[in-house]
Amino acid sequence: MKPMRLSTFRALGAAALATALAAPAMAQQPAQNAATMDAVKSRGTLSCGVNTGLAGFAQPDSQGRWQGFDVEYCRALAVALFNDASKVRYVPTTAQNRFTALQSGEIDVLPRNTTATLSRDTSLGLDFPAINFYDGQGFMVKASLGVKSAKELDGATVCVQPGTTTEQNLTDWFRASNLKFTPVIIERLEELVSAYVAGRCDAYTTDVSGLAATRSAQPNPGEHVILPEVISKEPLGPSVRHGDQRWADLVRWTHNVLVAAEELGISSKNVDQAVANDQRPEAQRLLGKTGGLGQMLGVSDAWAVNVIKAVGNYGEIFEKHLTPLGIQRGPNAQWTQGGLQYSPPFR
Repeated sequence: MKPMRLSTFRALGAAALATALAAPAMAQQPAQNAATMDAVKSRGTLSCGVNTGLAGFAQPDSQGRWQGFDVEYCRALAVALFNDASKVRYVPTTAQNRFTALQSGEIDVLPRNTTATLSRDTSLGLDFPAINFYDGQGFMVKASLGVKSAKELDGATVCVQPGTTTEQNLTDWFRASNLKFTPVIIERLEELVSAYVAGRCDAYTTDVSGLAATRSAQPNPGEHVILPEVISKEPLGPSVRHGDQRWADLVRWTHNVLVAAEELGISSKNVDQAVANDQRPEAQRLLGKTGGLGQMLGVSDAWAVNVIKAVGNYGEIFEKHLTPLGIQRGPNAQWTQGGLQYSPPFR
């Protein structure tokens, strides 16, 4: 036998070192992250984190039933797992405690309108499987102030929630614009809006969709003006814990079902007809007639049909909950209509 060359020893040593270094990192993954889907199925109920109350996104109605764009994602996941949209436990979360609720396992998924960022994706241990709403931060003021542009807010007091991308964006924008402001920081959304309405601050800042929701809930919406400047990119979407790709896959492809169904013209009203008659290969795979795609995700091959029946397609959800607030599709239109909503192929 020939003696090993030095380079071979080095290669083996490097491989052994890499294995030794990787082992602790793999061991540090929380055990709870590896089986979210199994835990949810065993429990029989999905725990879903939602806003404490934001019109159009997540808010209980007069009968205490949760309604809104984010709520439909909770219902869609429950249908994917159980074929029953009612098997959801809604957990109201604030901007401050939402991530702790997800990290601790109190909730299984956080579809609450939350911006995907690098630090949240890494140091907070979250994954954002999909972006279901493209937004941006803006400002709202009372029409009586006569302000037409955010550039006129020099010296203003501004209401903002802590623990949000909004708070940092606000500071960054005023500094970059060489303007001064005084923040009025209040955690709970209801209290923050009340402070703005009561005149404790000159302006209220959050995502433009949130401003539209707040304005629509006022007795006289016309008394409030959303200024034209959009000062940030806010890609919103459901988040899950790191370390459970199987669960993230289901969340991602449930969103893709909604987007793809709209593109294909399949809705809650015609999905049964599509199952019976639609011969397009992509539609047949989406609807579970060919491909066995549901089984790949650990759910029924009819999961997409069940989801569409229960909540509709992406456009139906948007029109039901957000269009009444005056929110336009904009970047959330289908890619075929100049928007950013786009599903990878079902194959």
